[in-house]
Amino acid sequence: MIGKIKEFNFKSLLILNTFALIVTSYFFNNFFFIGVFISFFFISLFTTKNGLKIIRKLNLLQNIRSEGPANHYKKSDTPTMGGIFMIIPFLIFLLIITIILSSLKLLLLFLTIFGFFITGFLDDYLSIKNKKNTGLKTKEKFILQSIISIIFILLAYEKNLINPLITISDSWGINMDIFILPISFLILVGISNSVNLTDGLDGLAAGCSGIVFYGLGTEILMKEQQELFIFSILCYSMSGICLGFLKYNSYPAKIFMGDTGSLSIGAILGSIALLTNSVFTLSIFSGIFIIESLSVMIQVGFFKITKKLFHSGKRIFLMAPLHHHFELKGVKEKKIVEDFWKINILLIILGIVLKITL
Repeated sequence: MIGKIKEFNFKSLLILNTFALIVTSYFFNNFFFIGVFISFFFISLFTTKNGLKIIRKLNLLQNIRSEGPANHYKKSDTPTMGGIFMIIPFLIFLLIITIILSSLKLLLLFLTIFGFFITGFLDDYLSIKNKKNTGLKTKEKFILQSIISIIFILLAYEKNLINPLITISDSWGINMDIFILPISFLILVGISNSVNLTDGLDGLAAGCSGIVFYGLGTEILMKEQQELFIFSILCYSMSGICLGFLKYNSYPAKIFMGDTGSLSIGAILGSIALLTNSVFTLSIFSGIFIIESLSVMIQVGFFKITKKLFHSGKRIFLMAPLHHHFELKGVKEKKIVEDFWKINILLIILGIVLKITL
């Protein structure tokens, strides 16, 4: 079956992810997981399809940054802010579960994700209103993310919801003590911005996010802690949402998720990892996001250092983030996205294998 697939596209990824979840559900003898994934996949299909009509009527269209690759100008006027139709169904689902379970942990998760969602929404809205690719200034966005993250981390730490012992395996962990606070901040803000930076090619962030959410949900299940199963359900619901959105976001994209989606997705991954002590595994699963973010840091840092030393800034990559470097090297956009998806799948396999063997 797989051998007949000529290219690794949306359908290929959907088939693979669904098959993996069927196997996971069978292994854990609970087919509710695959049910959640499929349900939210169709919910996402419905909300994105109808949301696309609303966005077109409201004329909420993407502005392309002038310093980006020239071939991206053709994407100008593509409907954006699609993250609204991804994150709102998830927030409603999370709120219902929070009320039913009366869980402080879930309430804290809800408020944190909602905060990042509003931050992303403001950034997208101002970008469209000002007819520029930038909405909130970088400093303004970082301040908002920092405030939300610090409140989440301090409250979670005070209520012993964040474990200072970063678990590597069942028998091996690193006790970070009070240093878990800055590490938690780095994880939450870092992953959120990393997903945001990755969202630069059609289907790249949505596809990778769907893969990572499956991996994180499965890793949490492997902990065999009944109280954490709800987080696996949340991860599988987001995996379905991301792949449902991918139907309309894969090349050529009919809609973009915008910061409304990417900042929220990163916040969901980071906060769930902190609350379930899955930080180590998430760092492996999120390898694509991390590499994309590092490529920007390396590019900017190297440019500033060489400019100071030689009065002429030099660059390591043709353009950052990394996916733009490959674009300017002449690799087709679809090829880059498909290869990044494949690498992300291998990272999920690596993370799960390490979880089993360590």
